[in-house]
Amino acid sequence: QVQLVESGGGLVQAGGSLRLSCAASGSIFTIVNMGWYRQAPGNQRDLVATITKGESTNYADSVKGRFTISRDNAKNTVYLQMNRLKPEDTAVYYCNARKVATDYWGQGTQVTVSS
Repeated sequence: QVQLVESGGGLVQAGGSLRLSCAASGSIFTIVNMGWYRQAPGNQRDLVATITKGESTNYADSVKGRFTISRDNAKNTVYLQMNRLKPEDTAVYYCNARKVATDYWGQGTQVTVSS
């Protein structure tokens, strides 16, 4: 089992910044990828960014150039730095840890961007 605890969400004005953190614990050694997904009301959960053990990254087109995913292996923590936030970035953000056959999810953290 893997436990994921997110933090760092909140309310910010358009153009502002937030940094999300996701601390992983438990059976973390076989995690392949970690990432962030988001879900706005009435929408499906969509990929925001992922990072591999080798620190290769992947981003949704809508956040490229504004968001940066990174990891601190010593702290078993993944971060999402979000800059130049837009109202359409408003959603619940979920941390994800992926093993070969299993996905683990955090409880989610709300990000609200006011116009």
